[in-house]
Amino acid sequence: MKVLVAGGAGYIGSHMVKALGRSGHAVTVFDNLSTGHADAVGGVALLRGDLRRPADLAAAFGSGKFDAVMHFAACCYVGESVQEPGKYYENNVVGSLNLLEAMKAAGVGRLVFSSTCATYGDPQRLPLDERHPQQPVNPYGMTKFAAERAMEDYGRAYGLRTVALRYFNAAGCDPDGELGERHDPEPHLIPLVLREALRVRAGGAPEATALSVHGSDFDTPDGTCVRDYVHVSDLCDAHLLALRGLQGTQAPPLDAFNLGNGRGFSVLEVIEACSAVTGLEIRYKMGSRRAGDPPALVADARRAREVLGWSPRYSALPDIVRTAWDWFSAR
Repeated sequence: MKVLVAGGAGYIGSHMVKALGRSGHAVTVFDNLSTGHADAVGGVALLRGDLRRPADLAAAFGSGKFDAVMHFAACCYVGESVQEPGKYYENNVVGSLNLLEAMKAAGVGRLVFSSTCATYGDPQRLPLDERHPQQPVNPYGMTKFAAERAMEDYGRAYGLRTVALRYFNAAGCDPDGELGERHDPEPHLIPLVLREALRVRAGGAPEATALSVHGSDFDTPDGTCVRDYVHVSDLCDAHLLALRGLQGTQAPPLDAFNLGNGRGFSVLEVIEACSAVTGLEIRYKMGSRRAGDPPALVADARRAREVLGWSPRYSALPDIVRTAWDWFSAR
């Protein structure tokens, strides 16, 4: 298939571009490079443009006939979304609506959407399955929820078929060592812990750590947030399976799947796992809670396994951490 990957120069998007190419698909990347990296897309075509500008999207769809779109082009940091909600609504909602309009105009009827467990909000039960109420507690989750609803409405009105893949915590790096996680600033836990490990390895004093744990008074076993970590390569596998499923004619206007390993790890457990993988003492300091953080998010991903045939290859946290450590330590 000919696939347009919006946000294909970012962390997950670039891994997806590689996976699509390995599977024989023809890929074009659409990215404004605000957080992505041009060198991460390999040799595929890169169209520089912004979802917030309809003219950029019209030019992208005018460059060739596409069979499907994968949409990763989102602002995606919970804390930042609380501080700058306008940025999130403009990019994640208005930008997604612009994309839907451009797809409609170009006659492209298949979309795989990078969504999030943040659409569920504070869990009423764990693990979370797809029937759990969607009641986001931060602007990031709300904007992804709004985009999902728009996609479902476009499906009913215009025949668009969308698969929304609700990630839990994406983690890890390309096992081949070609791609990794490059955010600036870096908000994600595992890269932050591994950066601290690199500092210690370079001779920095452990007691001088800049690593902060956001909250120690959550209703969890050790008081820190609990999250379900899923490897970026496993996310890519799920996208390929979802794309294959959209080739059928019986897909609903919007179908949704949780993607996670089904086990949660606290912040302190992640730090311990990183210390074990790196062989380094990683110290931390306790900070205040981050606005918009639920205490625990753990996936029930049985539906993805049963319907898509998805099976994560990286189910153990140390294995996920190892792929990230290999990439970070090589650089």
